[in-house]
Amino acid sequence: MLKVFERTAALQPIGVSALARELGADKSAVQRDLMTLADAGWIRTAGSALGQWELTPHILTLARPPHSSDNLRQRAWLSLERLRGETGETAYLTVPDGDQFVVLDALESQHMLRMVPPIGMVVRVEGSATARAILPHLPAGEQERLLGGPVSPAMLEEFAVTRQRGYAVNDGDIEPSAVAMASAILDRQGAPEGALVLTGPVDRLPPERRGEIGAALRREAHQLSQTA
Repeated sequence: MLKVFERTAALQPIGVSALARELGADKSAVQRDLMTLADAGWIRTAGSALGQWELTPHILTLARPPHSSDNLRQRAWLSLERLRGETGETAYLTVPDGDQFVVLDALESQHMLRMVPPIGMVVRVEGSATARAILPHLPAGEQERLLGGPVSPAMLEEFAVTRQRGYAVNDGDIEPSAVAMASAILDRQGAPEGALVLTGPVDRLPPERRGEIGAALRREAHQLSQTA
């Protein structure tokens, strides 16, 4: 049932037949799981899209639980606000989630043209600024697990550069028109618990701005690491 829920979340709105094909599962079994999820309030029919399913806002009760002031999302909010204010671009927070990363919070740019990742969006490992910021701070075995193979000498060199300067850059590697920069937030043991990310169109984040923006990201991530 969890697989049905995850694929519905990733592909919504989606119908039972398409979902069964995606999962390689029996249609009637998928239908039963969907009805169970609907009865529990996790999914609903997608408006006028007949036979299509989507998530309900109920998921936000898990994504935004009440917590203490040590909660990373709460601690990072002021950092996101400062980064957006200083740069004019979208600032967001990502955290590890198994074999991937997810967006936990975001403050969007006020520009007409802007990049805005939705909260809960899955961030890929390959090529993302988040992964490039976090991987250098992981043990070798964990790096290989997330990358799905051995770490090349070139990647080890890139990891060393990232650790030294304190931030990583995705220069159009996922979306050709977009740049993303990220800095890892470390806990008291030096393990990454998330990353601060700044993103915008490539013409507003040219190479000559990246040193200044990277320094701001590094500053805010370091401050959050100190209070972890």
